[in-house]
Amino acid sequence: MAADSSYNLAIIHYYAREKYYHHIQQLVLECEQKFGSDPEFTFWRAYSLIVQNSISEGMRELEGIQDKRDTILCSAMLLAHAHKKCKSVDRDAVHSLEKRVKTERQTCGERALYLAALYLWLSGRHDKAREYIERAIKMSSYNIEALILHGWIDLTCGRESAVKKSMKFFEEALSISKVQPQPLDGLLGKVQYYITRCHFSHALEVINQAIASYPDCLPTLIVKMHVQLTLQDWEQSVETAHRCLQIDLNCIEATRIIALNLLSQDGDYSHASVKLGELLGYLDRFEPNNHQLYYDVSLAFTRLCGRSLIVLQQTATLLERAIQLVPTNAVYVTELAHVLKLQGNSRESLLAYEKAFQLDETSVPALTGIIFWQVMGDKLDEAEQQIEFLTEIQSSIGKNTDLLYVSALLAQKRKKTADSPDSVVMSLLQEAIDVHFSVIKGHPFGIHYIKLLDPDLLVQVARILLNYAPTEPSPPGSPVSIALKRSNYVLEPLMKFTPGLVDVQFLLAKITYLSGNSESGQGLLQKCLDEHDGFCDGHLLMAEISLHMKAPKMAESSLEKALSHSFEIQNSPFYHLLKAQVERQLDSHVDAFRTLTTALSVMKSKKSDTKLARPQGQVFYQQQLTISDELSIYLELCEAYCQLNRLTEARELMQEAATKFDGTSQGMRISLANADLAVASGNTEQALTALKAVGPDHPHYIQARKKMADIFLKHQKNKQQYIQCYKELANHQPGTQSALLLGDAYISILEPDKAIEVYETALKKNPRDATLASKIGQALVRTHHYNKAVNYYESALKSLDQHGQLQYVLRLDLANLYLKIRNYTKAERTLQVSLDHPEDNQLSVLIEDTKCLQLLAKVYRQSGSPQQAFKALSSAHDIQNNVLKRVGVEQIESVQEQNIVASTIAFDMAEQALQEQNYETAERFYREAILHNSDHYESHLALAKLYLSQENLKLAEHELVTLLQTFPNDDNATLMLAELKFHSSDYVIATAHYKQILTRKPNCYMALAQLIEMLRRAGQLDDALPLLNIAEKSSSRASFDPGYNYCKGLYHWYRSDPTVALQRFNQSRKDSEWGEKALLNMIEICLNPDNETVGGETFKVIDEDHGGTSAAEKQDSDMMALHTAERFIKEMRPKTNITGLRLQVLSCYTLLASKKKFDAEQALQKFVEISSAEKDFIPSLLGMATAHVILKQTPKARNQLKRISKLPWSTSFADDFEKSWLLLSDIYIQAGKYDLAGELLTKKCLHYNKSCYKAWEYLGYISEKEQAFQDASNHYENAWKHCYQTSPNIGYKLSFNYLKAKRHIEAIDICHVILVANPNYPKIRKEILDKARLAIRA
Repeated sequence: MAADSSYNLAIIHYYAREKYYHHIQQLVLECEQKFGSDPEFTFWRAYSLIVQNSISEGMRELEGIQDKRDTILCSAMLLAHAHKKCKSVDRDAVHSLEKRVKTERQTCGERALYLAALYLWLSGRHDKAREYIERAIKMSSYNIEALILHGWIDLTCGRESAVKKSMKFFEEALSISKVQPQPLDGLLGKVQYYITRCHFSHALEVINQAIASYPDCLPTLIVKMHVQLTLQDWEQSVETAHRCLQIDLNCIEATRIIALNLLSQDGDYSHASVKLGELLGYLDRFEPNNHQLYYDVSLAFTRLCGRSLIVLQQTATLLERAIQLVPTNAVYVTELAHVLKLQGNSRESLLAYEKAFQLDETSVPALTGIIFWQVMGDKLDEAEQQIEFLTEIQSSIGKNTDLLYVSALLAQKRKKTADSPDSVVMSLLQEAIDVHFSVIKGHPFGIHYIKLLDPDLLVQVARILLNYAPTEPSPPGSPVSIALKRSNYVLEPLMKFTPGLVDVQFLLAKITYLSGNSESGQGLLQKCLDEHDGFCDGHLLMAEISLHMKAPKMAESSLEKALSHSFEIQNSPFYHLLKAQVERQLDSHVDAFRTLTTALSVMKSKKSDTKLARPQGQVFYQQQLTISDELSIYLELCEAYCQLNRLTEARELMQEAATKFDGTSQGMRISLANADLAVASGNTEQALTALKAVGPDHPHYIQARKKMADIFLKHQKNKQQYIQCYKELANHQPGTQSALLLGDAYISILEPDKAIEVYETALKKNPRDATLASKIGQALVRTHHYNKAVNYYESALKSLDQHGQLQYVLRLDLANLYLKIRNYTKAERTLQVSLDHPEDNQLSVLIEDTKCLQLLAKVYRQSGSPQQAFKALSSAHDIQNNVLKRVGVEQIESVQEQNIVASTIAFDMAEQALQEQNYETAERFYREAILHNSDHYESHLALAKLYLSQENLKLAEHELVTLLQTFPNDDNATLMLAELKFHSSDYVIATAHYKQILTRKPNCYMALAQLIEMLRRAGQLDDALPLLNIAEKSSSRASFDPGYNYCKGLYHWYRSDPTVALQRFNQSRKDSEWGEKALLNMIEICLNPDNETVGGETFKVIDEDHGGTSAAEKQDSDMMALHTAERFIKEMRPKTNITGLRLQVLSCYTLLASKKKFDAEQALQKFVEISSAEKDFIPSLLGMATAHVILKQTPKARNQLKRISKLPWSTSFADDFEKSWLLLSDIYIQAGKYDLAGELLTKKCLHYNKSCYKAWEYLGYISEKEQAFQDASNHYENAWKHCYQTSPNIGYKLSFNYLKAKRHIEAIDICHVILVANPNYPKIRKEILDKARLAIRA
């Protein structure tokens, strides 16, 4: 044999071990073309033909090599085997061949013995193979191939002692080998040894060594792929599979692994089905006669597919191929029957099981399948006889999981069980579980393990167990139901090994929820629905959990999603039951009544077997109501009758329910419901009598005692009997739950001292119970005994071990208490102690550290240390990122909860960055918060607000629209969207949004205030008055509401009525929400009550000439207003940095008000300091320009004002922009640059505020100077209109221009209006009124 062919022979041996027989033929053909004809190659071709039932062809191949020296033994053995497989066995030929083997083995060489041993080993005859190979080794102790084969024989013989020795032969062979690379068979043997001994990391090291030696060898990559799978490293295994496909695009094993990954890890049934179709094609092309391989490939997929019809169709095809090749194989037919069963094809499945039993009457799986269909077909007596027969012979064949499972189904059908956890069904299922897990124990993870695990069977077992679990979540502190524990035990391995199965995720979510952990259950279920949005069962369970968590809107959304995926769900009473519960929580009692009536009608018409949509082509399940669900419909409807005060119908319905459920396990629920009905009817004594009948041993005892206690407290006002109920409960059912209930009862009647006694007594019995320890401190805090609470926490912490769970809970409570009483130093110290522990990478510790750091950041923030707060949040952020990486693997039910924590941390960091005006960082963390939790309301809103402040309207609108899709009626988002439209000058849409809010909520004063602002800028301020009137009528106390008074003040200020505005703002200035805004407005009114252009010179002389007040009076009035403004400034406590800066600016304006050079220079210096600290801060820039004007530095003022005019406009500084444009226009007018002034007034001032009467006044002045009296009168008309006829100076100018434009009557009308309000107004009577009258007479 040529030395170069040894590598190819190792590949042939690999294919022979893995039963890839057609691959052997292809490789032999390639070797013969490369190395020439050789007896060994011929033997392997014959071997592959014979094992695939091409016996005649294989025998012809052997005829030419049966006399060859090296193949004489193996060819004789294979020929004998071929004769035995023939329909008519040639006994003489077999005898002759066996005799020849006995003769030749005495004289043959070591190669012949080696090949004979190799064939015997592949045939499963380990002892005989060992005998031959030992003889070969005796002939040559350095025969490397013989040593390696000896290792393989020992490794696979099944005897522990031999397995241990096998590594010695592999090591010896590899050490003898002088040729590099080392023999492939030996390396693969070592890998298999390590896998058998569960030393998977060592196996990976050796296979990597083999790949390094044979880089283009496909078998080494395939082995590595399987080793990675044993390590449960699916990602690396799939990556290696893709490497295999690069070498061989049609690699069967690689395609098999990829398809399994799609099912087990991703739950992607459609793509898995496509991949399985490709795999079937490869088998048809490259292993067309390999019936065993068709069968083997189907097994894992059938049990892993979650009964997906599209996947089961592919596995059925695989089995049909195997049966076509070997029609009489009972095992294959039985497996096909199993697939048909999973497809729900009862008739065809039963026929297949019967056919398999005919082929092999000893087949227990076939008989078990027949029994299953007998049970399902209610042929219970026949099934029981068969089970008894099989049970008797189990002592010889061993217990069978499938038979125990079918026995449990029979017991369930026989109704031999009640709801007791010690029922026959529960016992049988527990036995089935124990047998099942004992079978798979010790097997390394892989394809064979998945087949043995049989996820589908375990899911069905869990479903039955859940029938005996409570239908309501366990209360805090109560023991978890045994049925829930067992079903969780069954499903946990599936979640570990096959997390992609939708049923496993769904059932574990349900178990977690029913165990009393609603949030974790919701998190698990949400992950399931994220991957399988069309899963109706999941949406219904999500609705149920949301209802339990008192989130009816979320429940309603889940029901809508379920309905959108399957309209058939409307035929499910359970759907209507959940819908009614949603409506009841939303206080829609009439709708709930109608829905429950529909549910009862559907249930009675027996339409409850609705088939609900399953994800990705999965089989439909019958959505059947449990007896508990049926009674729930009656009870909910009864409660609806009570809500509508239809007590007679409620009693009739309860009588019907009592008759229907008589003798069932639901009787006590009816008694409790009758007690509620008696209370609704006012007969509390009857209710108490019924409730007292519930004994301590009954499962509903706690519920009954709680109802009794409520009656005593709420209806009979008897606190003593109320407490007595909980005392009796604690006596009869002692434990943490009872102690908590009794303690909470004392708290509810304001007896915290007794509550603490109860908690302390319970804590002595359960010293490690964090809930009880925390309750004591909380009771003290609730009663405002803060010092006692601090002393309790400190003494409790001293008595505990360091860094335990209880330590953590108490330290967190203590830190919160210190924060509450504003003892920031001790709060910080307490949290630092919790964080000061040795490095610990346990997930629970990391989660605790994150909570501590979040609270520490809050402490720093409230104590005025923003940088420290951000540092603490950064640490929490880093730890939480680590938590998120691990929680998906180690604690999958907490993924959603931890994402919410990460979202909160990112949001807090964004808020901190925003306060520091680091807008880029703020945006990044807001985005991160949304990434972790797409429904994070605060982040969407804050991000939109940030974009709006930066004038990035497109991005702001995107965030708001996204938010409104989730929260369609949210006032804040609608308010901001209206503001955005206002920014875009889209006043119509903005008004519509504001009015939409005010229609829903007339007293939404934030919307009303913004709408008044917008209406003023749109020149439609009069439209605000009806809205104010509606708001006033919406509440009897509206006139006292700070928000209403603020809006009213705003309205009067914009109507140029500063006195009333001040009065209204004054009623708001002490309010926490409106006070800051009101004070700022009051200061501005005091500093500039007549809304003059501060620093402007244009109207100064004219206004002085026409003013109706003496200079002395005006000076006194101005001084009084100035002192009032200074008092308000001192009163202000700014909440934000921007407000603080604005207050500094207003303080500077008090200096400018004196018009003195020294004060103006001081103000200018402060304005410069503010502008240096805050770039482009419009109020300070305007202040600088105003100061320059007062100091007669007009060019400097003009430069500052030009700088402002080039900056982008924003609503935050709208008034400051307007004032700067007016002052610049005034400077232009003084310089005679009327065109520049006119452009600025038209394109800036009036574009953003159509009510700016000062702009209209300036335009009128310009037209008047240009002798365009008609235009001037039009401009003054607008100014007169928008100052609401309160400025006699504007009225004078308007009447003067009417006179010049020969509009005498209008001039006279204006004069009368002015003189009514200002009878002593100078010159107007003589210069305008008299002249106009003379002109009319003339």
